[in-house]
Amino acid sequence: MSDDHTGKGILHLPPDKGRRYELGRMTAVFKADEGETAARYSVSEWWLEPGADGPGAHAHEGNDEIFYVIAGTVSFLAGEDWLDAPQGTFLRIPAGVAHDFRNRTAERVGLLNVFIPGGFERDMPAIADWFRDNP
Repeated sequence: MSDDHTGKGILHLPPDKGRRYELGRMTAVFKADEGETAARYSVSEWWLEPGADGPGAHAHEGNDEIFYVIAGTVSFLAGEDWLDAPQGTFLRIPAGVAHDFRNRTAERVGLLNVFIPGGFERDMPAIADWFRDNP
């Protein structure tokens, strides 16, 4: 997936490169995961079309998540509160806290996600299959 410069494990991906998963009106692009990070973390982009819902409210019992809004304004469920998050917003969701995200706008929105520790990407093929079978 990546360039390995000078044998030091440097990852270099041009825009739009990575492992891509189509999830209905949402797309995930994994930039680095357990294979590149020794499962310490994974990094992905999440893109939602106008009016698209996210994955649904859920929590990860053993994983923190970091989100950074890279385009548009995203609505986040963090615990019991919905928060509007314009481009440039940083959000950390601790392990065990329910969360979700959605695009309530008329523009495409994008998130950068860091999942700590890594390993979430193992579930992506099954998640993509679910979205395909449940349009």
